[in-house]
Amino acid sequence: MRYGVTVTKKIGGAVVRNRMKRRFRALLRELLPEHGLAGADHVLIGREGGVERDFAQLRTELSAALARASEGKGDPPRRRKLSAK
Repeated sequence: MRYGVTVTKKIGGAVVRNRMKRRFRALLRELLPEHGLAGADHVLIGREGGVERDFAQLRTELSAALARASEGKGDPPRRRKLSAK
């Protein structure tokens, strides 16, 4: 199983982005062998607040997301920000 991790510059500087990526990679190494989808690519996208979030909570949320994916369900739609014109 392959995985990818992306964190944009909006999240913070290089130190913050790299910390988030390290946390994601640790979670993926732990959870993908047991809960990942065979033959699928897994992509995690860093969002605001991810660095401050408790590691156990991240683990729970990733487990739930992988369970939804294995059932054929996608993530719930994200609210789009209204752009000011």
